[in-house]
Amino acid sequence: MVVPSDTMAALESLPLDIIPTVDMSAPAGRGELAQRLVRACAERGFFKAVNHGVPPSVSSRLDAAAMAFFARPARVKQAAGPPDPLGYGSRNIGAHGDVGELEYLLLHTEPDAVARKAKTIDTEDPSRFSEAVNEYVDAVRRLACRVLDLLGEGLGLRDPTSLSRLISAVDSDSLLRINHYPPSRTVDGPKSGNGGVGGAKGSTAIGFGEHTDPQILSVLRANDVDGLQVLLPDGHGGDEDWVQVPADPSAFFINVGDLLQALTNGRLVSIRHRVMASTSKPRLSTIYFAAPPLHAHISALPETVTPASPRRYRPFTWEEYKKAMYALRLSHNRLDLFQAGGDVTVKGYDQ
Repeated sequence: MVVPSDTMAALESLPLDIIPTVDMSAPAGRGELAQRLVRACAERGFFKAVNHGVPPSVSSRLDAAAMAFFARPARVKQAAGPPDPLGYGSRNIGAHGDVGELEYLLLHTEPDAVARKAKTIDTEDPSRFSEAVNEYVDAVRRLACRVLDLLGEGLGLRDPTSLSRLISAVDSDSLLRINHYPPSRTVDGPKSGNGGVGGAKGSTAIGFGEHTDPQILSVLRANDVDGLQVLLPDGHGGDEDWVQVPADPSAFFINVGDLLQALTNGRLVSIRHRVMASTSKPRLSTIYFAAPPLHAHISALPETVTPASPRRYRPFTWEEYKKAMYALRLSHNRLDLFQAGGDVTVKGYDQ
């Protein structure tokens, strides 16, 4: 079994809020922390990490560098684009014109790649920007690896480090995205159901449309402006019932991505989420997308496949998954293409 029966009983006994908060300092011990992470990722698909060990100075230094860039004139910022897909982009999410209103920087996390882009992002002192990015990436990568190792332990994997090794590889395809949402001019927007925690009802314009993250894990931090909403996978949210996640700039929000759902044979769930734009204050968010090398083989880990839980997805590579991702709309359930025994084709992508 993936999780022994005594561990399963312990998981079920752990309190879990609608928006689970996990103390990464492990006050009750590493075993309990691992179990809490598994339950949060299995039942919610995300959690709020506090006491995470990332120094506030690391986050504030990157925030300052990002805001300095976004405050520059449009013609200066455009010199760092157009996104290909890396670089500076504005107002348009994806080739299909998906809904969204923001500007952003998308960077590969490899230091040499950051240094090359920094020359157009901070022309006065490129090293100032690249050093802030590299310091931040190193800190959040460590956090992501720790989370994945704990998940490996909580899932009972024979090699608990097998997940973190995928993102710590030298040729990892991990990305850093910095989003800047200007105050929205739209007063009326999509309505939610009962509003859930924090009251999603009455939100304004969509800043970034509904989607799941395709990579293994996403580590998100934002300023003190609300906007993040999640569609919970366990019945707490319906088709039109989004739960607003209250802003907390001191915490990180960690999302399960599509690849982690596939690697765990659906045990951990990739959370659907979106961002609503504020009408009064700009929102700045930074997301580290932890990804494997392009050639990495993605297949359900043996411990997650049992007679009662047969293989849900066929094996594929991250490069193959990325190809499918770019051929689809933002909100598409991409894993549908990779169901075991499936034979699905999409315009622009053939299996």
